[in-house]
Amino acid sequence: MIPNILSIAGSDPSGGAGIQADIKAICANGGYAMSAITAITAQNTQGVSAVSLCAPELIRAQIDAVRADITIHAVKIGMLGDEAITACVADALGGLECPVVLDPVMVAKGGDRLLAQGAVAALRQRLLPLASVITPNLPEAADLLDQPEAQSTEQMLAQARALLALGPKAVLLKGGHLQGAQSPDLLATASIAIWLDAPRTLTRNTHGTGCTLSSALATHLGAGLALDQAASAAKHYITGAIAAADALSVGSGHGPVHHFHAFKDAST
Repeated sequence: MIPNILSIAGSDPSGGAGIQADIKAICANGGYAMSAITAITAQNTQGVSAVSLCAPELIRAQIDAVRADITIHAVKIGMLGDEAITACVADALGGLECPVVLDPVMVAKGGDRLLAQGAVAALRQRLLPLASVITPNLPEAADLLDQPEAQSTEQMLAQARALLALGPKAVLLKGGHLQGAQSPDLLATASIAIWLDAPRTLTRNTHGTGCTLSSALATHLGAGLALDQAASAAKHYITGAIAAADALSVGSGHGPVHHFHAFKDAST
């Protein structure tokens, strides 16, 4: 089965993050990609220069149109922007029975804030309880919990448990911001805590890693893999995409990962 995966996120015209990265990651992992665009951004590998949020009514119409015609096997949620859009997406997904992967996009790689501070509470209250898995990095987890950023694997475990208390069924906490030769991610539920380690690749080309990982995870969940298998497959995919990122020549800042690294002719 080819799973139909709906990404609800903002657009990145440089192609490295957002909807564009989601579509690439979904396709590279064997899914059929669909999208509901929440925001139009002007950005490149050096940063974000403009953001225009879509009207909640238009976002709702996009999601409703897909739901009315196509079976959705999994949903990935990325950039939401503000409280009204967050509430709109929560309402639009009501009654949908499929895995929901929430990547709480709050700040861009260059430091530009992509979720209004006032919307964080709405994210906690409306969307976290709907999520099958949330995939925050360490700064995002700290923002959600209103705590200092984790500096160790012990603190990561404590914050993952605190995030579970907010309502999601599972947390995939990304440890790429820690120091060291390894890049440890933690998959946690009420009953398990599994570390997914990979060697750290020394590259500046990591634009869109969070979007890419969450979309790969949604695709594998939509295809019917168990949570631990889907997380392991997504981790393997993003590790390869980062390792191959320097084969691309895109921009002069933080370039994108190589979404199609596994294809036979990916480097030609």
